[in-house]
Amino acid sequence: MQATQNVADGLAAPQRYWVMVCILLATTLTNLDAAIANVALPTIAHGFGTSEGATVWVVNIYQLTVAVCLLPAAAMGEIFGLKRVYVFGLVMFTLASLGCALSPNIDILIAARLFQGIGGACLAALSPAMIRSIYPRRLIADGFALLALMVAVSAALGPTVAALILSIASWPWLFLVNVPFCLVTVPLFQAIAPATPGQKKPFDYSGAVLNALAFGLIVVGVGSLSGEHTVASLLQICAGLVCFAVFILQQRQRVTPMLPLDLLRIPVFALSAATSVCSYIAQIMAFVSLPFLFQTVLHRSAVATGLLITPWPVLVAFTAPVAGRLSTRYPASLLGSIGLTLLAAGLLLLAALPSLPGDLDIAWRMALCGIGFGLFQTPNNTALMTAGPVTRNAAASAMVAVARTVGWSLGSALVALIFASRGADAALECLGIGAGFAALGVVISGVRLFATRPA
Repeated sequence: MQATQNVADGLAAPQRYWVMVCILLATTLTNLDAAIANVALPTIAHGFGTSEGATVWVVNIYQLTVAVCLLPAAAMGEIFGLKRVYVFGLVMFTLASLGCALSPNIDILIAARLFQGIGGACLAALSPAMIRSIYPRRLIADGFALLALMVAVSAALGPTVAALILSIASWPWLFLVNVPFCLVTVPLFQAIAPATPGQKKPFDYSGAVLNALAFGLIVVGVGSLSGEHTVASLLQICAGLVCFAVFILQQRQRVTPMLPLDLLRIPVFALSAATSVCSYIAQIMAFVSLPFLFQTVLHRSAVATGLLITPWPVLVAFTAPVAGRLSTRYPASLLGSIGLTLLAAGLLLLAALPSLPGDLDIAWRMALCGIGFGLFQTPNNTALMTAGPVTRNAAASAMVAVARTVGWSLGSALVALIFASRGADAALECLGIGAGFAALGVVISGVRLFATRPA
């Protein structure tokens, strides 16, 4: 029976567990889908007989659509209720996955990926909000720990799952494999998730357009900054920043803005968001540069590279639940600072690897990074999600995803720029810069201790 849920109360077990299973399965599918699409690009290009430049839009359009739809999806969640928009995202992701698998040409595949990105944005923007709505406040950290664990596991398994599927089937099965899981998740979620109430307010169409222009131009410009059209990329970034400035001015006139300026005025929220951006810049700089370090500089095989990277996400998966329990006893500012200190130390130790390191030399450094990131992520997301009022649950949830998107975009662009000017041999330099961003995150995270301290 579907009763409207008072989001402040949470759900009792076992209903909470079943809703969480749906959220974790949806999170796993969207994360796996992003990872396996990257691996499959050469196969897709060969299958359609298209250029690599055209095929890369299979990935780009998904990432771009997610980036521009996060805040509008959260606004829709506030207006129509979290459950309705989340179910819409699940259905859209399911249909788009089927469309990707049945695409007869590259253009249809790119269009299907666009709609898949809309569904993925709804799920990414509202998953933390759904967790906050179904968990009692004292257990919220446990929910975010499970989410962090599933993100880490799916990130670790993504390339392996893609390779396994491609070894026994054609590339459409990379997308078709989503469908049976979604067909189970959609009706189950619809049946057991609480019908969270919406708010009577209009959708901000002008804000949505400005949001799309700002994030779209910035993401595309940053992503192509190291290519042949640097001037055009810089112009795109400048145009995006102008649109973002106009967007902020427009949002200041709103009582509940799509860009949560009201939440960003809360010191703990703003500092937690900034800390998150720093952490994701550090993470993605490592994830992008490490394969080049292992294969180009240290001459490891692709398989060995995958195995050497694995300790990081595996240790995140192990540490996240521990961090969730610790966050009920210690402030996020303390746990976040310790976690990012370990991450910075791990990255510096990787940057200081000997010229001929053994596998164990690399593995324990990767493990240290994973422990640090896992210790940071859950308490920080809990701080973000609980700093503001429950009525702004969806907006806070979207900012968790926005911080990740901004961090990954900036970090990837920095690596691309460094590689363009210095070559892949500059991987160690990228790790050092990543450590610097992690250290900056330590400072920002530490400031939260004073922001939360009573006057």
